[in-house]
Amino acid sequence: MKTRSTPDNLSILYEDNHIIAINKRAGDIVQGDQTGDMPLSEVVKQYIAKKYNKPGAVFLGVVHRLDRPTSGVIIFARTSKAVTRLNKAFAEKKTQKTYWAVVSPTPPKPEGNLLHFLKRNTKQNKSYAHIKEVPESKKASLSYKLLKKLDNFSLLEIELHTGRHHQIRAQLNKIGCSIKGDLKYGAKRSNPNGGIHLHARMLGFIHPVKKEPIEIIAPTPADAVWDACQ
Repeated sequence: MKTRSTPDNLSILYEDNHIIAINKRAGDIVQGDQTGDMPLSEVVKQYIAKKYNKPGAVFLGVVHRLDRPTSGVIIFARTSKAVTRLNKAFAEKKTQKTYWAVVSPTPPKPEGNLLHFLKRNTKQNKSYAHIKEVPESKKASLSYKLLKKLDNFSLLEIELHTGRHHQIRAQLNKIGCSIKGDLKYGAKRSNPNGGIHLHARMLGFIHPVKKEPIEIIAPTPADAVWDACQ
């Protein structure tokens, strides 16, 4: 994938002594994996070390993740206190997550709630959505609404109620809609940059130290389809 983040091109949405929010590029991995590619967490550490002239190891806590081909807002904790409190907030579903997805075809209904049971296949790194509960499946719930119709695609806004592996991708695929560029879940062709048109648009939460409500909105990537969605 192209245009991965570096310490010099990070798109920073919010930053203070306790947390830092980044507009993740499609192609960035949040944490290290078997590919050996540099994760976004390490890029952010390098940025902090350089900006604040920190000679030693930089502390940074990963509290949630986004799929590699997905773009959008992701936050990291800069202190252990923030890590503990944010982990608790995410675990107790006290955060609000809004995604934008460019899909084809348009869903049969302009808005709705989707409830499935997702079963993960680790060998394929893929989740399968089932109408009824099956062994080793987990309940997955989201709501969506149609924001805009384009010539060949439609823009959906999605609110996540659970946080399952590839949840949005698998559930939309189950109702016959595929996210643009998402070959793994039914798209007809890939995007030039290897990403998909799924974007973590907004993240809302209570600041772990200041106790104030925070709402972070991530601008969409620069391309013709996203531009047409505005």
